Amino acid sequence: MSTNDLPVGEGFLFLERKHCDLPYYRPAPVGFSQSGWIIVLVAVAVSFVVLGLAQQQFHSGFAGFIPPLLFVLIPLVAVVAVGGAQAPFALFRSVGLREVGLMVLFFILNYIVTIVVGTLLVSAFHPASNPAGDMVATASGLDQVLFFLWSAVQLLGEEIFTILIFLGVMAGLNRVMARKLALCLALLVASIIFGLVHLPTYQGHMIQAVALVPIRIVLLIPFIITRNIWTSTGAHVLNDWTTFGMAAVAGMQAG
Repeated sequence: MSTNDLPVGEGFLFLERKHCDLPYYRPAPVGFSQSGWIIVLVAVAVSFVVLGLAQQQFHSGFAGFIPPLLFVLIPLVAVVAVGGAQAPFALFRSVGLREVGLMVLFFILNYIVTIVVGTLLVSAFHPASNPAGDMVATASGLDQVLFFLWSAVQLLGEEIFTILIFLGVMAGLNRVMARKLALCLALLVASIIFGLVHLPTYQGHMIQAVALVPIRIVLLIPFIITRNIWTSTGAHVLNDWTTFGMAAVAGMQAG
């Protein structure tokens, strides 16, 4: 078995590719060392803080690209520092018809889950609106186009943020338990963290943050299948752009 092969019998159901293991999580020298993971996860946390601070200063026009670009670049610089210049290519693989098909498939699955979760929230609670929807609804012309473009960069950042947390948690758990269980628990932990960091977006509404957990799990699965961050990012962008597009149309009709 090569160092990049999936351990025999340790695949996630039938989904994982046998000849291409997930990156980084195995002990060094195949993956990152414990100290390396500390550096990467600290960079992930810093990138999220920087995103929030930068968005307060740069939130419109071409300057709107600054916060999401920092969100993307800070953790990737840490990955390069720990794993070398080629390390990010373990996340960013080529995209073919299979990946495009999975983007569309998981966009549809995720949108169904989003509708179901949203319907339950509206029927049981009074959820807070996403300010991004209000922003795109009131924007016009070039600002609206730019919003969609820099939101795509931020969604890539969200994928990097979540996937690195997923792999980092899996790296720790894989030392003390079977790989399948470590993967499932890491998937859950990363999705919970993803929900919690959205608390400011939904004005501290804990129920809405928890409701993001199943949505995030669905969006992580295409990465687990393909080892390609573009696949989960594509599904995520399709999902959010559909929501933003509906908000933009509603804004135009209201205007």
